[in-house]
Amino acid sequence: MKVIEDFDLTEYNSYRIRTKCKRAVFLESEQDVLEYFSNKSVEKVLLGSGHNVILSKSYYEQDFVIFNGNYNAFSVDQSTGTIEAESGITMTRLSMVAQGLGLSGLEVFYDIPSSLGGAVIMNAGASGEEIKDVLIKVRYLDMVDMEVKEIDKESIGFEYRNSFFQINTDKIVLKAWLKLIPKDPISIQEKMNIIKAARWAKQPRDFPNAGSVFKRPKGYYVGALMDELNLKGYTVGGAKISEKHGGFIVNFNNASGNDILSIIKEVQSKVNQLTGIELEIEQRII
Repeated sequence: MKVIEDFDLTEYNSYRIRTKCKRAVFLESEQDVLEYFSNKSVEKVLLGSGHNVILSKSYYEQDFVIFNGNYNAFSVDQSTGTIEAESGITMTRLSMVAQGLGLSGLEVFYDIPSSLGGAVIMNAGASGEEIKDVLIKVRYLDMVDMEVKEIDKESIGFEYRNSFFQINTDKIVLKAWLKLIPKDPISIQEKMNIIKAARWAKQPRDFPNAGSVFKRPKGYYVGALMDELNLKGYTVGGAKISEKHGGFIVNFNNASGNDILSIIKEVQSKVNQLTGIELEIEQRII
């Protein structure tokens, strides 16, 4: 376990919002997790890869428990096509490991910025494929009774960008098992390249962002709604709605978390006036 005081979180959130926390805690084993979380008197914030989050404050008194660059061990059973991995590993790394071993099923995650834990919590995916499609089971710490438990895919209650873990925030994902299918490594790499090229062609990559801000409302596309409302380029402080894709907010000039939240509030209001829909935020506000 490594603890750093007065820690700069700028490089640990994909919006690159400049903020600090009183202490950053880097856990390196399941035993570290159990020991650290046994102290319930300390207020904690869990941070995975730092994507899909909005840091709304300039300073946090809470500990930030960071599962990024650590807690990322994995093992592979080539005979069954099963990968067992800790929650801090990135989906990009996992997809590359799978490709190198000729295992298919993670190609769509090659360019999705997320940790494995984050992907499980929000049932990440794209193009009709989701993490639930390859998941076998999850190991987690239940903060209610401080017991380590395991749950199979069928019991997690996966929905579009939602799961048992997103609803029950007192459960900490520790590890997951994934079942993949043997396939030619070259064809796997080709699919990964095609997916990445398509995503880069339509998504903003010139400024820091955290991906899609809103969940897709039934019967609509957020990008199309931004076009209809003429909100592309709408700016508050150093943040703006991307001109390239209206579903993204980018940090183009040292944006604060409040700049991003102000844009979100305006978008929700305008969309509600136009359609009557309450847009749900896909990103986690801290």
